[in-house]
Amino acid sequence: MRMVDLIHKKRSGEMLSEQEIQFIVGGYTQGDIPDYQMSALLMAIFFKGMTSEEISALTLAMAGSGEMVDLSEIAGIKVDKHSTGGVGDKISLIVGPIVASLGIPVAKMSGRGLGHTGGTVDKLEAIPGFQIELTNEAFIQAVNTNKIAIVGQSGNLAPADKKMYALRDVTATVDSIPLIASSIMSKKIASGADAIVLDVKIGSGAFMKTVEDARILARTMVDIGKKLNRNTIAIITDMEQPLGREIGNANEIRESIDVLRGTGDKELTEVAISVAAYMSLLGKVYDTFEKAQEGVRDIIVNGRALETFRRFIASQGGDPNVVDHPELLPTALYQFEVLAIKDGFINQIDAEQIGVAAMLLGAGRAKKEDKIDYAVGLTLNKKIGDAVQIGESICTIHANRQQISEVETMIQAAYVIKNTEPAPVQLIYDVIV
Repeated sequence: MRMVDLIHKKRSGEMLSEQEIQFIVGGYTQGDIPDYQMSALLMAIFFKGMTSEEISALTLAMAGSGEMVDLSEIAGIKVDKHSTGGVGDKISLIVGPIVASLGIPVAKMSGRGLGHTGGTVDKLEAIPGFQIELTNEAFIQAVNTNKIAIVGQSGNLAPADKKMYALRDVTATVDSIPLIASSIMSKKIASGADAIVLDVKIGSGAFMKTVEDARILARTMVDIGKKLNRNTIAIITDMEQPLGREIGNANEIRESIDVLRGTGDKELTEVAISVAAYMSLLGKVYDTFEKAQEGVRDIIVNGRALETFRRFIASQGGDPNVVDHPELLPTALYQFEVLAIKDGFINQIDAEQIGVAAMLLGAGRAKKEDKIDYAVGLTLNKKIGDAVQIGESICTIHANRQQISEVETMIQAAYVIKNTEPAPVQLIYDVIV
């Protein structure tokens, strides 16, 4: 088998066999196939696409290129959740304890943030003492004891995907649905879950900008899951504006605690309840979405979700007192208010700009090796649809330095204030099963 023949085959729009895809992925991971040939194949895939059989074969080959996590020692249906990324997206921190409180094991491996989107692992590390690195034995024991553990992704999880993603990044082949879908699902398959809920974001702060593209990606990933015997559901949710009101690591832990207490932002709470309800459906706790939603709300109201969050923090070495005393979390030295420059209604908030502004404060990374400041971030005092008067605070900046003019300028540019009230924000666009 020669790589040049396979490039020619895909360039001609023909279908690659499972064996050919295994040869490509294995050869590239081991260094036998050079970057220039892989780049040519990625561009051929970008233009010619892939069949659902090819995408499933690519997913499985990438998943099998490294460690395949074995969760068989954990009793019950292991349900995982993945978000395609956004700004202020703290859903994993909220749904994990809720779903665990319903008896569904949550054995989650999460990534770090890069660019304008945050990572679950970084947020958890804002909790004093919290350990995101556990041995396999400690991870499984934590899930069996508390029904939940969240750890950092192993460096050996789908290494083929890591290598291919770096190449896609510099060859203008990132935004290909077959390549995005197989990249996401390879890590989920390698992580060992039995069932997967996918939260596909659309809007200014998301990778997918239109509902149509999000539907195609969601359908592709759900089909991969089914072909590989993983029960999979995708929810298409809004990321036109940041999710919730807090951006930044410690800030988002505080807001997650508020939601688990039942006093959180309404829109964030609704999205979290929907995601948790679909997870509990896949975990076979409920047989209808309506019953699942009701059950999830009850878990929040009766305090069990918050209690599970406390136990989860303690089991991974963190200080559970942060739940009742959020002042124990890192706090920034300075607060600055960004004021509205006119009267009207908030019509738009560019989520990507807000994410970049938070990153400039130190809440995120521009480069992989950048250090994070857990204390800094933003509080959105006004969201889309809110009325505002000139001089009123639209956003609070939490900073550890006084020079924040660039950040303030970005926030002002991200907010669009008009005289007319906008249409209500649609939180959930579609569910793909």
